[in-house]
Amino acid sequence: MNAASHPVDSVVNAMTVDVEDYFQVSAFEKCIRREDWPQWPVRVEDNTRRVLELFGRNDVHATFFVLGWVAERFPALVRDISAAGHEVASHGYGHERVTTMTREEFRHSIVHSRKLLEDLTGTAVLGYRAPSYSIVPGTLWAHEELREAGYRYSSSIVPLHHDLYGMPDAPRFAFVAEPSGLLEIPVTTVQRWGRNWPCGGGGYFRLLPYALFKRGLHRVNRHEQSSGVFYFHPWEIDPQQPRVPGVTLKNRVRHYLNLQRTVPRLEQLMRDFRFDRMDRIFLADGHADYPSVALQAAELCAN
Repeated sequence: MNAASHPVDSVVNAMTVDVEDYFQVSAFEKCIRREDWPQWPVRVEDNTRRVLELFGRNDVHATFFVLGWVAERFPALVRDISAAGHEVASHGYGHERVTTMTREEFRHSIVHSRKLLEDLTGTAVLGYRAPSYSIVPGTLWAHEELREAGYRYSSSIVPLHHDLYGMPDAPRFAFVAEPSGLLEIPVTTVQRWGRNWPCGGGGYFRLLPYALFKRGLHRVNRHEQSSGVFYFHPWEIDPQQPRVPGVTLKNRVRHYLNLQRTVPRLEQLMRDFRFDRMDRIFLADGHADYPSVALQAAELCAN
């Protein structure tokens, strides 16, 4: 990492990538059935390799949350991600939201995907991110399953109001979720005017002015002295991806608007801030410095 181009006192943030294809997103699940996935052109390998090139040009290492579905079909891609010095973590197997799964189905997904990734990379998979951030008040049992399966951390909560996900009353920064003892690392938000606002990437990064993200992340780093967690998807750097018919206007805007802005904005973000892998930022000193939170009791009472 070339720290010389950044402020000397800047905090290091986590750069993360959710490795899935455009036709697998939750916003399209009413238009594309899972059994129809083979009918759609696969673009995740080429797009992820473009992401690797982007990080290489900017001397950034990141955490890639990879679907088991992708790992089975593109094993060389997973090996290349690891060989380039990035952390490989799990995004589950087939992009099933935790809210749609039984506990047994979830257990199978996280165990199977972890083994796939570990067999390919030869290194332990420590992290997990739920598809569509679907660890919510009704699925907090997932933390216990993740801990039992050998994971060290999850990054599956966004402390925001959103129609598809969100736990607005959850802690904004890393905490140990009790009673599981698993480290949960929320995607970054900034707190202003009594509520949390998005500052961690995704569609917001394309739809909102870059200046808002820069100001928000500076506030988190400089005023709160905390590391941020940023994420995006490989399909977000692909303006030429196929257009899915039958998608609602809201989901068309969320998915397709300003795709051409993603790469230049990412380039600017990596010039303005320092980034590294999740494990090197949050696991280096164990869990000693993170507060323990009985999230289930607090969240279920709040909802």
